[in-house]
Amino acid sequence: MPDTDVAVVGAGAAGLSLAHRLAGHVPGLRTPSVVLVDAPPGPLRPPPRTWCYWAAGPGRFDAAVRAEWRRLRVRPRTGAPVEGDIDPLRYRMIRSDDFERLVSRDLARSPNVRRLEATVGTVEDVPGGAHVHLRDTDGRTRVLSARWVFDSRPPGSLPAARTTLFQHFHGWFVRTARPVFDPSAVELMDFRTPQPAHGLSFGYVLPTGPYEALVEYTEFSRRVLEPDRYEAAVRHYADEVLRLGGRQVLATETGVIPMTDAPIARQTGASVFRVGAAGGATRPATGYTFAGLQRQTRAVAAALRRGRRPVPPAAHPARHRAMDAVLLRALDSGRADGPDLFGRLFTRVPMTRLLRFLDGDTRPHEDLSIGLRTPVGPMLRSALELPRLPRRPHDLPPAPRPPALRATPRLPPTETA
Repeated sequence: MPDTDVAVVGAGAAGLSLAHRLAGHVPGLRTPSVVLVDAPPGPLRPPPRTWCYWAAGPGRFDAAVRAEWRRLRVRPRTGAPVEGDIDPLRYRMIRSDDFERLVSRDLARSPNVRRLEATVGTVEDVPGGAHVHLRDTDGRTRVLSARWVFDSRPPGSLPAARTTLFQHFHGWFVRTARPVFDPSAVELMDFRTPQPAHGLSFGYVLPTGPYEALVEYTEFSRRVLEPDRYEAAVRHYADEVLRLGGRQVLATETGVIPMTDAPIARQTGASVFRVGAAGGATRPATGYTFAGLQRQTRAVAAALRRGRRPVPPAAHPARHRAMDAVLLRALDSGRADGPDLFGRLFTRVPMTRLLRFLDGDTRPHEDLSIGLRTPVGPMLRSALELPRLPRRPHDLPPAPRPPALRATPRLPPTETA
Protein backbone atom coordinates (compact mmCIF):
# COMPACT_ATOMS: atom_id res chain seq x y z
CA MET A 1 0.00 0.00 0.00
CA PRO A 2 1.29 3.50 -0.75
CA ASP A 3 2.20 5.82 2.11
CA THR A 4 -0.34 8.35 0.85
CA ASP A 5 -2.93 8.78 -1.86
CA VAL A 6 -1.48 12.07 -3.08
CA ALA A 7 2.02 13.54 -2.83
CA VAL A 8 2.33 17.23 -3.70
CA VAL A 9 5.94 18.24 -4.38
CA GLY A 10 6.69 21.90 -3.79
CA ALA A 11 4.87 24.41 -1.60
CA GLY A 12 4.65 27.39 -3.93
CA ALA A 13 1.38 28.81 -5.22
CA ALA A 14 0.40 25.64 -7.12
CA GLY A 15 1.38 23.14 -4.44
CA LEU A 16 -0.26 25.09 -1.63
CA SER A 17 -3.41 25.66 -3.70
CA LEU A 18 -3.79 21.98 -4.52
CA ALA A 19 -3.22 20.90 -0.91
CA HIS A 20 -5.73 23.50 0.27
CA ARG A 21 -8.40 22.24 -2.16
CA LEU A 22 -7.85 18.64 -0.97
CA ALA A 23 -7.91 19.49 2.74
CA GLY A 24 -10.86 18.38 4.81
CA HIS A 25 -13.98 16.33 4.20
CA VAL A 26 -16.61 17.15 1.58
CA PRO A 27 -19.93 15.30 2.10
CA GLY A 28 -20.54 12.68 -0.56
CA LEU A 29 -17.01 12.85 -1.96
CA ARG A 30 -13.71 11.10 -1.27
CA THR A 31 -11.17 12.45 1.22
CA PRO A 32 -7.72 11.49 -0.08
CA SER A 33 -4.70 11.39 2.20
CA VAL A 34 -2.17 14.05 1.16
CA VAL A 35 1.51 14.68 1.89
CA LEU A 36 2.79 18.15 0.96
CA VAL A 37 6.58 18.08 0.55
CA ASP A 38 8.18 21.47 1.12
CA ALA A 39 11.85 22.31 0.62
CA PRO A 40 13.76 23.18 3.81
CA PRO A 41 14.78 26.81 4.34
CA GLY A 42 17.55 27.75 1.93
CA PRO A 43 18.14 28.34 -1.78
CA LEU A 44 15.40 25.94 -2.91
CA ARG A 45 12.75 28.17 -1.35
CA PRO A 46 11.92 31.22 -3.42
CA PRO A 47 11.92 34.67 -1.80
CA PRO A 48 8.62 36.47 -1.15
CA ARG A 49 6.78 37.25 -4.37
CA THR A 50 3.76 39.19 -5.58
CA TRP A 51 1.01 37.44 -7.53
CA CYS A 52 -1.69 39.33 -9.41
CA TYR A 53 -4.84 38.19 -11.18
CA TRP A 54 -8.33 39.48 -11.97
CA ALA A 55 -11.65 37.95 -11.02
CA ALA A 56 -15.27 38.83 -10.41
CA GLY A 57 -16.93 38.16 -7.07
CA PRO A 58 -15.56 36.42 -3.99
CA GLY A 59 -12.73 33.90 -4.24
CA ARG A 60 -11.20 31.09 -2.22
CA PHE A 61 -8.14 33.09 -1.12
CA ASP A 62 -9.66 36.53 -0.61
CA ALA A 63 -8.33 36.67 2.96
CA ALA A 64 -4.81 36.84 1.51
CA VAL A 65 -5.56 39.68 -0.93
CA ARG A 66 -3.40 42.66 0.03
CA ALA A 67 -5.16 45.14 -2.29
CA GLU A 68 -7.58 45.26 -5.23
CA TRP A 69 -8.51 47.78 -7.92
CA ARG A 70 -11.28 48.26 -10.49
CA ARG A 71 -9.40 50.73 -12.69
CA LEU A 72 -6.40 50.02 -14.92
CA ARG A 73 -4.21 52.51 -16.75
CA VAL A 74 -1.90 52.02 -19.75
CA ARG A 75 0.47 54.83 -20.75
CA PRO A 76 1.88 55.04 -24.29
CA ARG A 77 5.32 56.49 -24.92
CA THR A 78 3.69 59.84 -25.70
CA GLY A 79 0.20 61.20 -25.41
CA ALA A 80 -2.69 60.67 -23.05
CA PRO A 81 -3.01 57.50 -20.95
CA VAL A 82 -5.74 54.94 -21.59
CA GLU A 83 -7.78 54.25 -18.47
CA GLY A 84 -10.67 51.86 -17.98
CA ASP A 85 -13.07 50.58 -15.37
CA ILE A 86 -12.99 46.77 -15.36
CA ASP A 87 -16.12 46.25 -13.25
CA PRO A 88 -17.33 43.57 -12.41
CA LEU A 89 -13.72 42.35 -12.39
CA ARG A 90 -11.20 43.33 -9.75
CA TYR A 91 -7.44 43.34 -10.26
CA ARG A 92 -6.11 41.65 -7.11
CA MET A 93 -2.68 41.50 -5.50
CA ILE A 94 -1.53 38.71 -3.19
CA ARG A 95 1.81 38.60 -1.42
CA SER A 96 3.20 35.08 -1.18
CA ASP A 97 3.87 35.32 2.56
CA ASP A 98 0.22 36.29 3.21
CA PHE A 99 -0.93 33.40 1.01
CA GLU A 100 1.35 30.93 2.79
CA ARG A 101 0.10 32.01 6.22
CA LEU A 102 -3.54 31.60 5.18
CA VAL A 103 -3.04 28.17 3.64
CA SER A 104 -0.73 26.93 6.41
CA ARG A 105 -3.32 27.87 9.05
CA ASP A 106 -6.01 25.88 7.25
CA LEU A 107 -3.76 22.89 6.54
CA ALA A 108 -2.75 22.69 10.20
CA ARG A 109 -6.40 22.01 11.05
CA SER A 110 -6.90 19.40 8.33
CA PRO A 111 -6.88 15.73 9.38
CA ASN A 112 -6.00 14.40 5.92
CA VAL A 113 -3.04 16.64 4.95
CA ARG A 114 0.45 16.15 6.37
CA ARG A 115 3.40 18.46 5.68
CA LEU A 116 6.91 17.12 5.24
CA GLU A 117 10.07 19.20 5.01
CA ALA A 118 12.57 17.51 2.71
CA THR A 119 14.64 17.93 -0.45
CA VAL A 120 13.18 15.96 -3.35
CA GLY A 121 15.52 14.32 -5.81
CA THR A 122 13.74 12.22 -8.42
CA VAL A 123 10.14 11.15 -8.85
CA GLU A 124 9.87 7.62 -10.23
CA ASP A 125 6.88 5.97 -11.86
CA VAL A 126 6.22 2.48 -10.46
CA PRO A 127 3.37 0.01 -11.01
CA GLY A 128 0.26 1.37 -9.34
CA GLY A 129 1.78 4.69 -8.31
CA ALA A 130 5.04 6.59 -7.91
CA HIS A 131 8.04 6.91 -5.60
CA VAL A 132 9.33 10.27 -4.43
CA HIS A 133 13.02 10.02 -3.51
CA LEU A 134 13.89 12.59 -0.89
CA ARG A 135 16.37 13.62 1.78
CA ASP A 136 14.97 14.84 5.09
CA THR A 137 16.36 17.64 7.25
CA ASP A 138 18.62 15.16 9.12
CA GLY A 139 20.28 14.14 5.86
CA ARG A 140 18.64 10.73 5.72
CA THR A 141 17.35 9.44 2.39
CA ARG A 142 13.95 7.85 2.14
CA VAL A 143 11.23 7.02 -0.35
CA LEU A 144 7.68 8.31 -0.15
CA SER A 145 5.24 6.15 -2.11
CA ALA A 146 2.01 7.63 -3.44
CA ARG A 147 -0.80 6.67 -5.76
CA TRP A 148 -0.55 10.08 -7.47
CA VAL A 149 2.25 12.67 -7.51
CA PHE A 150 1.86 16.33 -8.50
CA ASP A 151 5.18 18.06 -9.04
CA SER A 152 5.11 21.87 -8.97
CA ARG A 153 8.87 22.49 -8.88
CA PRO A 154 10.20 24.76 -11.63
CA PRO A 155 11.97 22.79 -14.37
CA GLY A 156 15.67 23.28 -14.95
CA SER A 157 15.18 23.72 -18.70
CA LEU A 158 12.41 24.51 -21.14
CA PRO A 159 11.07 22.27 -23.91
CA ALA A 160 12.03 23.04 -27.50
CA ALA A 161 10.16 26.08 -28.80
CA ARG A 162 9.96 28.21 -31.90
CA THR A 163 9.99 31.37 -29.79
CA THR A 164 11.07 31.89 -26.20
CA LEU A 165 11.22 35.27 -24.53
CA PHE A 166 11.66 36.04 -20.86
CA GLN A 167 9.67 38.44 -18.77
CA HIS A 168 12.18 39.67 -16.20
CA PHE A 169 11.61 42.38 -13.65
CA HIS A 170 12.85 44.19 -10.59
CA GLY A 171 10.66 46.18 -8.24
CA TRP A 172 10.76 48.38 -5.16
CA PHE A 173 8.19 48.58 -2.40
CA VAL A 174 8.44 52.29 -1.67
CA ARG A 175 7.09 54.82 0.80
CA THR A 176 7.21 58.42 -0.41
CA ALA A 177 7.41 61.70 1.47
CA ARG A 178 4.38 63.15 -0.33
CA PRO A 179 1.16 61.65 -1.75
CA VAL A 180 2.25 60.85 -5.31
CA PHE A 181 0.26 57.68 -6.04
CA ASP A 182 -3.34 57.31 -7.17
CA PRO A 183 -4.59 54.35 -5.11
CA SER A 184 -7.70 53.95 -7.28
CA ALA A 185 -5.85 52.63 -10.38
CA VAL A 186 -3.05 50.26 -11.36
CA GLU A 187 -0.42 51.48 -13.82
CA LEU A 188 -0.52 48.22 -15.77
CA MET A 189 1.91 49.12 -18.56
CA ASP A 190 3.77 52.42 -18.64
CA PHE A 191 5.83 52.57 -21.85
CA ARG A 192 7.63 55.80 -20.94
CA THR A 193 10.67 53.69 -20.00
CA PRO A 194 13.72 53.55 -22.31
CA GLN A 195 13.03 50.76 -24.80
CA PRO A 196 15.67 48.03 -25.29
CA ALA A 197 17.14 47.33 -28.71
CA HIS A 198 15.31 44.01 -28.82
CA GLY A 199 11.96 43.40 -27.11
CA LEU A 200 10.08 45.92 -24.99
CA SER A 201 10.02 47.40 -21.49
CA PHE A 202 7.47 49.10 -19.28
CA GLY A 203 6.86 50.34 -15.79
CA TYR A 204 4.30 48.78 -13.46
CA VAL A 205 2.83 50.42 -10.36
CA LEU A 206 0.59 48.79 -7.76
CA PRO A 207 -0.43 51.59 -5.38
CA THR A 208 -1.61 50.49 -1.94
CA GLY A 209 -2.12 54.07 -0.77
CA PRO A 210 -1.15 57.63 -1.72
CA TYR A 211 2.28 57.18 -0.12
CA GLU A 212 3.04 53.49 -0.80
CA ALA A 213 3.30 51.28 -3.89
CA LEU A 214 5.16 48.50 -5.63
CA VAL A 215 7.10 50.20 -8.44
CA GLU A 216 8.54 47.79 -10.98
CA TYR A 217 10.60 47.79 -14.17
CA THR A 218 9.78 44.93 -16.59
CA GLU A 219 11.34 43.72 -19.85
CA PHE A 220 10.25 41.18 -22.44
CA SER A 221 13.45 40.03 -24.19
CA ARG A 222 15.65 37.06 -24.99
CA ARG A 223 18.12 37.56 -22.15
CA VAL A 224 18.09 38.74 -18.56
CA LEU A 225 20.13 41.69 -17.32
CA GLU A 226 22.90 42.11 -14.79
CA PRO A 227 21.60 42.98 -11.28
CA ASP A 228 22.95 46.53 -11.30
CA ARG A 229 21.11 47.27 -14.56
CA TYR A 230 17.78 46.36 -12.96
CA GLU A 231 18.47 48.67 -10.07
CA ALA A 232 19.40 51.50 -12.44
CA ALA A 233 16.26 50.93 -14.51
CA VAL A 234 13.93 51.07 -11.49
CA ARG A 235 15.73 54.15 -10.19
CA HIS A 236 15.34 55.88 -13.57
CA TYR A 237 11.64 55.02 -13.69
CA ALA A 238 11.05 56.20 -10.11
CA ASP A 239 13.08 59.41 -10.39
CA GLU A 240 12.86 60.50 -14.03
CA VAL A 241 9.45 59.19 -15.11
CA LEU A 242 7.31 59.05 -11.96
CA ARG A 243 9.28 61.80 -10.17
CA LEU A 244 8.57 60.33 -6.76
CA GLY A 245 10.87 62.68 -4.90
CA GLY A 246 11.85 61.71 -1.36
CA ARG A 247 11.26 58.01 -0.84
CA GLN A 248 12.22 55.04 1.27
CA VAL A 249 12.70 51.59 -0.30
CA LEU A 250 11.14 49.08 2.11
CA ALA A 251 11.81 45.87 0.15
CA THR A 252 12.61 44.60 -3.34
CA GLU A 253 11.57 41.72 -5.57
CA THR A 254 13.14 40.26 -8.71
CA GLY A 255 12.03 37.48 -11.02
CA VAL A 256 12.06 35.77 -14.42
CA ILE A 257 9.02 34.26 -16.17
CA PRO A 258 9.40 32.26 -19.41
CA MET A 259 7.12 33.33 -22.28
CA THR A 260 7.27 30.44 -24.72
CA ASP A 261 5.24 28.65 -27.38
CA ALA A 262 6.77 25.32 -26.31
CA PRO A 263 4.26 22.57 -25.55
CA ILE A 264 4.50 22.03 -21.78
CA ALA A 265 3.98 18.43 -20.65
CA ARG A 266 1.44 18.10 -17.85
CA GLN A 267 2.04 14.37 -17.42
CA THR A 268 5.46 12.75 -17.06
CA GLY A 269 4.41 9.25 -15.99
CA ALA A 270 1.35 7.07 -15.50
CA SER A 271 0.90 8.54 -12.00
CA VAL A 272 3.09 11.65 -12.15
CA PHE A 273 1.83 15.07 -13.22
CA ARG A 274 3.03 18.67 -13.28
CA VAL A 275 0.95 21.60 -12.08
CA GLY A 276 1.39 25.35 -11.95
CA ALA A 277 4.03 27.06 -14.05
CA ALA A 278 5.75 23.67 -14.42
CA GLY A 279 2.52 22.36 -15.97
CA GLY A 280 1.89 25.18 -18.42
CA ALA A 281 -0.26 27.44 -16.23
CA THR A 282 1.62 30.58 -17.36
CA ARG A 283 -0.11 32.53 -20.14
CA PRO A 284 2.62 32.81 -22.81
CA ALA A 285 1.68 36.31 -23.96
CA THR A 286 1.58 37.92 -20.52
CA GLY A 287 3.37 35.81 -17.90
CA TYR A 288 0.31 35.75 -15.61
CA THR A 289 0.10 32.38 -13.83
CA PHE A 290 -1.99 32.57 -10.66
CA ALA A 291 -5.43 32.30 -12.30
CA GLY A 292 -4.30 29.49 -14.60
CA LEU A 293 -2.94 27.37 -11.78
CA GLN A 294 -6.18 27.86 -9.84
CA ARG A 295 -8.12 26.37 -12.77
CA GLN A 296 -5.71 23.44 -12.88
CA THR A 297 -5.74 22.69 -9.16
CA ARG A 298 -9.54 23.08 -8.96
CA ALA A 299 -10.00 20.47 -11.72
CA VAL A 300 -7.42 18.10 -10.22
CA ALA A 301 -8.99 18.26 -6.75
CA ALA A 302 -12.46 17.66 -8.18
CA ALA A 303 -11.22 14.59 -10.09
CA LEU A 304 -9.48 13.13 -7.02
CA ARG A 305 -12.52 13.60 -4.83
CA ARG A 306 -14.69 11.84 -7.42
CA GLY A 307 -12.26 8.96 -7.94
CA ARG A 308 -11.37 9.94 -11.49
CA ARG A 309 -7.99 10.05 -13.18
CA PRO A 310 -6.60 13.46 -12.10
CA VAL A 311 -4.91 14.69 -15.29
CA PRO A 312 -4.34 18.48 -14.98
CA PRO A 313 -6.19 20.29 -17.77
CA ALA A 314 -4.60 22.83 -20.06
CA ALA A 315 -4.80 26.17 -18.27
CA HIS A 316 -5.50 28.09 -21.50
CA PRO A 317 -7.52 27.20 -24.63
CA ALA A 318 -5.57 25.87 -27.62
CA ARG A 319 -6.63 28.72 -29.90
CA HIS A 320 -5.40 31.29 -27.38
CA ARG A 321 -2.06 29.52 -27.12
CA ALA A 322 -1.85 29.61 -30.93
CA MET A 323 -2.57 33.35 -30.93
CA ASP A 324 0.08 33.82 -28.24
CA ALA A 325 2.62 31.96 -30.41
CA VAL A 326 1.96 34.43 -33.24
CA LEU A 327 2.30 37.40 -30.89
CA LEU A 328 5.59 36.13 -29.45
CA ARG A 329 7.01 35.58 -32.93
CA ALA A 330 5.92 39.06 -34.06
CA LEU A 331 7.60 40.62 -31.02
CA ASP A 332 10.75 38.50 -31.24
CA SER A 333 11.22 39.13 -34.97
CA GLY A 334 10.82 42.88 -34.50
CA ARG A 335 7.96 43.05 -37.00
CA ALA A 336 5.61 44.32 -34.33
CA ASP A 337 6.49 47.26 -32.11
CA GLY A 338 5.63 46.09 -28.60
CA PRO A 339 4.54 49.38 -27.01
CA ASP A 340 2.49 50.24 -30.10
CA LEU A 341 0.86 46.80 -30.25
CA PHE A 342 -0.21 46.72 -26.60
CA GLY A 343 -1.21 50.38 -26.73
CA ARG A 344 -3.49 49.69 -29.71
CA LEU A 345 -5.11 46.74 -27.96
CA PHE A 346 -5.91 48.66 -24.81
CA THR A 347 -7.11 51.67 -26.82
CA ARG A 348 -9.36 49.75 -29.22
CA VAL A 349 -10.63 46.85 -27.10
CA PRO A 350 -12.72 47.36 -23.94
CA MET A 351 -10.49 46.49 -21.00
CA THR A 352 -12.91 43.99 -19.50
CA ARG A 353 -13.10 42.07 -22.79
CA LEU A 354 -9.33 42.13 -23.18
CA LEU A 355 -8.85 40.76 -19.66
CA ARG A 356 -11.41 38.03 -20.33
CA PHE A 357 -9.45 37.14 -23.46
CA LEU A 358 -6.21 36.94 -21.49
CA ASP A 359 -7.98 34.59 -19.07
CA GLY A 360 -9.28 32.35 -21.88
CA ASP A 361 -12.88 33.40 -21.31
CA THR A 362 -13.78 34.81 -24.74
CA ARG A 363 -15.59 33.22 -27.67
CA PRO A 364 -14.07 32.79 -31.16
CA HIS A 365 -15.83 35.84 -32.62
CA GLU A 366 -14.45 37.97 -29.75
CA ASP A 367 -10.97 36.55 -30.36
CA LEU A 368 -11.24 37.51 -34.04
CA SER A 369 -12.28 41.06 -33.20
CA ILE A 370 -9.30 41.38 -30.86
CA GLY A 371 -6.91 39.96 -33.46
CA LEU A 372 -8.11 42.49 -36.04
CA ARG A 373 -7.07 45.29 -33.69
CA THR A 374 -3.43 44.23 -33.77
CA PRO A 375 -1.06 45.16 -36.65
CA VAL A 376 -2.61 42.67 -39.08
CA GLY A 377 0.24 42.54 -41.64
CA PRO A 378 3.05 41.68 -39.20
CA MET A 379 0.82 39.25 -37.32
CA LEU A 380 -0.30 37.46 -40.49
CA ARG A 381 3.28 37.17 -41.74
CA SER A 382 4.35 35.74 -38.38
CA ALA A 383 1.48 33.23 -38.42
CA LEU A 384 2.43 32.00 -41.90
CA GLU A 385 6.07 31.69 -40.89
CA LEU A 386 5.55 29.69 -37.69
CA PRO A 387 5.03 26.20 -39.20
CA ARG A 388 8.41 26.42 -40.96
CA LEU A 389 10.41 27.45 -37.91
CA PRO A 390 12.47 24.80 -36.08
CA ARG A 391 11.95 24.20 -32.39
CA ARG A 392 15.04 24.74 -30.25
CA PRO A 393 15.59 23.94 -26.55
CA HIS A 394 16.24 26.79 -24.13
CA ASP A 395 17.87 26.83 -20.75
CA LEU A 396 15.91 28.55 -18.02
CA PRO A 397 18.12 31.36 -16.71
CA PRO A 398 18.43 31.67 -12.95
CA ALA A 399 16.39 34.44 -11.42
CA PRO A 400 18.59 37.52 -11.13
CA ARG A 401 19.70 38.03 -7.56
CA PRO A 402 18.25 41.28 -6.26
CA PRO A 403 20.88 43.86 -5.39
CA ALA A 404 21.50 44.38 -1.70
CA LEU A 405 18.93 46.76 -0.21
CA ARG A 406 20.86 49.86 0.70
CA ALA A 407 19.89 51.82 3.76
CA THR A 408 17.73 54.84 2.95
CA PRO A 409 16.83 57.68 5.24
CA ARG A 410 13.70 57.06 7.26
CA LEU A 411 11.01 59.56 6.38
CA PRO A 412 9.64 61.75 9.16
CA PRO A 413 6.34 60.33 10.52
CA THR A 414 4.51 63.60 9.78
CA GLU A 415 5.26 63.22 6.08
CA THR A 416 3.78 59.74 5.74
CA ALA A 417 0.81 60.06 8.07
